[in-house]
Amino acid sequence: MLYTGKSILDVANANNFAIPAFNISDWAMFNGVMDISEELEAPVIIAIHPDEVAHVTTDLIPAMHSRAHRSSVPVAIHWDHGGTYEQIITAIRAGFTSVMIDASLLPFAENVALTRKVVDAAHAVGIQVEGELGTIGANDSYGEAGAAEIIYTNPADAVRFIEETGVDSLAIAIGTSHGLYPSDKNPELRHDLLQEIKAATGIPLVLHGGSSNPDSELRRAVELGINKINISSDIKVSYHNRMREVLGTDERLREPNAIQPEPIAALKVTAAEKIALFDAAGKANLY
Repeated sequence: MLYTGKSILDVANANNFAIPAFNISDWAMFNGVMDISEELEAPVIIAIHPDEVAHVTTDLIPAMHSRAHRSSVPVAIHWDHGGTYEQIITAIRAGFTSVMIDASLLPFAENVALTRKVVDAAHAVGIQVEGELGTIGANDSYGEAGAAEIIYTNPADAVRFIEETGVDSLAIAIGTSHGLYPSDKNPELRHDLLQEIKAATGIPLVLHGGSSNPDSELRRAVELGINKINISSDIKVSYHNRMREVLGTDERLREPNAIQPEPIAALKVTAAEKIALFDAAGKANLY
């Protein structure tokens, strides 16, 4: 079942769970994510950011629509971290059912103006918009950039931002970073701040940079009102590390059906852990 971002997230918000937004960068990864979501009866958001779009191209989206339409679980296809109005128009024309405009590095007024422009265009054709307020840190990420310094989301600013832009969901900054954390860095999420923002806004809240955070912190974030958590690095590491191991066993390997099944299985194990952690398993029956 193909859903818009709003229709899939509103159910999560009403029932206090989080939907994983898995970033995929090839067709095999997409199918692996879809398979495990169906096995666990979990709604899923397929996220693709501009660098990944450059790799898979928007030509892949109609095929994703086809798989989503015949799927037994709700699926939204999300343009992640759009940086310009033009990118969002490209996403809408290509068939994405959810879009994110990330103007978080701009001054507040400029962030509002660009986000409002995107909302006006997207809502005109029934597409949900995710905005971002505050900044997500950066670790080793090269696909999704982050800020050198985390600027935490202010609850009062969040209320004003939502009122002035009309966004359907909001990515907030409570201490996460994109990419994988180095061994000497331990993320500590501001759960107190999350609680304040949720109480003040009530709309679906999004947590970016969810890879490699402690399970206990993510579980608590879901309990306090996070409804979408982006997972990119964790599933890609599982997928590509296993692929390296498989390729290293036999230099004659060249056929995808001989190489990719084990990497896909490794991705599915990691994705299943996130689905369970976010309390999304079995939630497809709510739609």
